[in-house]
Amino acid sequence: MAWSYSSSTSSSNNTPPQEKHEVFICFRSDDTRNTFTSHLNGALKRLDIRTYIDNNLNSGDEISATIVRAIEEATLSVIVFSKNFAASKWCLEELVKILECRKMKGQIVVPVFYDVDPSDVRNQRGTYAEAFAKHVRNFELKTKVQAWRNCLVEGANYSGWDCNVNRTELELVEEIAMDLLHKLNRVNVGDLDYQIAKLEQLAKLQYQFYQSTISLENLNKHQSTIQRITELKMERSVRLLRLSSDMLSHLDNKSFPF
Repeated sequence: MAWSYSSSTSSSNNTPPQEKHEVFICFRSDDTRNTFTSHLNGALKRLDIRTYIDNNLNSGDEISATIVRAIEEATLSVIVFSKNFAASKWCLEELVKILECRKMKGQIVVPVFYDVDPSDVRNQRGTYAEAFAKHVRNFELKTKVQAWRNCLVEGANYSGWDCNVNRTELELVEEIAMDLLHKLNRVNVGDLDYQIAKLEQLAKLQYQFYQSTISLENLNKHQSTIQRITELKMERSVRLLRLSSDMLSHLDNKSFPF
């Protein structure tokens, strides 16, 4: 959905993004653009999470190359299923691309069911049945209809959020935003956590070996490993702070050797 930075990317087909986004939000504009999606985007911005939002009206049958690229470059996609989501061929095509990226790139997918029952999405009932009744009348769409149905079933089966619960929208939006932050953080520092765990095991073995040999060389190896662990933990903290490129450029490279 489209570019602009400030933690959030908004629509501008000819302007490249200033900073890579992390979250792509797929939604039906007429249903949630000025309500739930706007509130969720605001909550993500407050957490310094960069998002990609398309401020166009999901019109047309085919999604643009810009949207395709935005989906491909996201770490996580949020799919806001609403009453009229399936009526939009644009939204359905975005859904297909998102699920393709999940299979090919391991992208995280989080469905949100806004003012619609998850089972209606999964089984194409209610407004979803009405939307598909119109789609199947279009002969040119028949080859796509089954693919759309399959993607709705798949997308609705992922662990997500049902908005039809007894809580305020503000509470719900804040909970979803924090959940997305935790998911992104696991991705952003997962490689470091693995390295740190391995090096901590190595440091323990090195120290045990040093105690048995009382060798200065072995002590130096142990201290070198401890230093590397400290550096990686500092890098982990910086990543979790979600600093912008400009802010990172002000860090002293000697103090932060990563």
